[in-house]
Amino acid sequence: MNQRKILKEQYKEMKIEAGIYTITNKQTGDMYIGSLNNLKRLNGIIFQLNTGTHMHKNLQQSWKEQGESSFEYTIREVIKGDLVDELGMKKALEQTQQKWENQLGHTISLN
Repeated sequence: MNQRKILKEQYKEMKIEAGIYTITNKQTGDMYIGSLNNLKRLNGIIFQLNTGTHMHKNLQQSWKEQGESSFEYTIREVIKGDLVDELGMKKALEQTQQKWENQLGHTISLN
């Protein structure tokens, strides 16, 4: 098998993890919460913030004014497959994000 086919097979076998994440402004305490159907996309969110193209205006403005070092990002929960099977991905993400919003208190939704 050639290298390209091997890489294709490995890619197909990779597990995609959905979940809930937060971005917290360490100076103000503002906590932004979001969900992704592929947590690897969190790097893309950070890229958007660094390039000034994120759609959430308040978060983008704070990021621009204070810089990346003023924020921390945390994956709060990876969605388990059984929950996705039971509810479907969209509903599982919504329910889990709501659970975290209730648990963390004052948060600003990114979704």
